[in-house]
Amino acid sequence: MSGDELNENGTPVVAAAEAVAERIERERDYLTELDSAIGDADHGGNMARGWAAAAEAARDLDDPDPETVGKTVGKTLMAEVGGASGPLFGGSLVFASAELSDGVTAESAVAFAETYLEKVVDRGDASVGDQTMVDALTPAVHTFKKSIETDGLPPLEALAKAVDAADRGVAFTVPIRARKGRASYLGWRSVGHQDPGATSALYILEELLSVAADRLDAEIPDVDATSPTIPDDAETEAGAGGEGGEAETGGGEPGAEDATAPDPETD
Repeated sequence: MSGDELNENGTPVVAAAEAVAERIERERDYLTELDSAIGDADHGGNMARGWAAAAEAARDLDDPDPETVGKTVGKTLMAEVGGASGPLFGGSLVFASAELSDGVTAESAVAFAETYLEKVVDRGDASVGDQTMVDALTPAVHTFKKSIETDGLPPLEALAKAVDAADRGVAFTVPIRARKGRASYLGWRSVGHQDPGATSALYILEELLSVAADRLDAEIPDVDATSPTIPDDAETEAGAGGEGGEAETGGGEPGAEDATAPDPETD
């Protein structure tokens, strides 16, 4: 199995679904804790239930190919995961999996990632800086694409850099105000809380990286980490009410700090 042709059948994709299901189950309580602060406190349970069912559905496929596995997992997530997460995580996967019809190559993986992000953005009507999973996925996908197409890196190293970018994307959901989803109802009180959807997206990417390294019989590459940054128009806790204090809720919206989004060009 070469670095360019990651897989011609769906076996590693099944393994990835199983790994994600196990990881989400391990992180169920933490995801619930994150969601309890700004949502319905059901994200951990919903995702754990959905991914367990998705992994089982993937295992039950006979002689699966990557596209079929991806679509099966996506459809199962749509059916089993409640709220907005089902269509976002699952529906987007159904569409993106069509990019894997000829197997998982570096080229098809980039196309898959771009389509997945496009569908998440369309379905959630979200942008970078809205405190959603888009904040993790956008820098990850852009970094992955640049690493493959511009820098000519091996897929595993490109994926490792994408995971690092997603990690930093999750970090910058903390100081910004939620503008989409239930968390947006909290207004400035959403500042200071890590987005559970972005966190789940990071866990998924981390497990994909782990499975890819295992299948390639390789060590996960070390990447140079940079400090997390936030979008130019993001509104932060410092801009919302000073250091350590709760954001103001009356008298209009405080001004935003100057900041910039995670830039894959600097990774």
